[in-house]
Amino acid sequence: MQELNLPPFEAKVTQSGENLLIWDVLRRRHVVLTPEEWVRQHVVHYLINHRGYPKGLLSLERGHQYNKRQKRTDLLALDATGRPLLLVECKRPTVPITAAVAQQIATYNATIGAPLLLLSNGLHHYCWRVDTEKRTNELLTEVPMYLG
Repeated sequence: MQELNLPPFEAKVTQSGENLLIWDVLRRRHVVLTPEEWVRQHVVHYLINHRGYPKGLLSLERGHQYNKRQKRTDLLALDATGRPLLLVECKRPTVPITAAVAQQIATYNATIGAPLLLLSNGLHHYCWRVDTEKRTNELLTEVPMYLG
């Protein structure tokens, strides 16, 4: 897999037939290792090991409704009370982060309501704070540490 612009971690990769599988610490099972999954696993380990997010408050591919359609978020971090804190959208490294991609996470967040958004293709990362009352977005230089 491609080297990413995120801290490396000890990935537990195994072969199953034609597929490479990676151990997912959140789902506690092996999942097919796609380029997007490679990015998602790096982001998960980054949040846990470098930003202090508790593993028990991270939720992968959680379903939510948008315009009466079922959608799935890549990753959602909750605060200590169970409210959405950080919504993450991961793309494969070959997918450029464009305004359309940013619109996708903003659209998902309209129903989720997380104050922090993170968009990553493993090479480029954008994190911003959303203030729904003031209707403003503040681009951040890094993902905030988890404070509980």
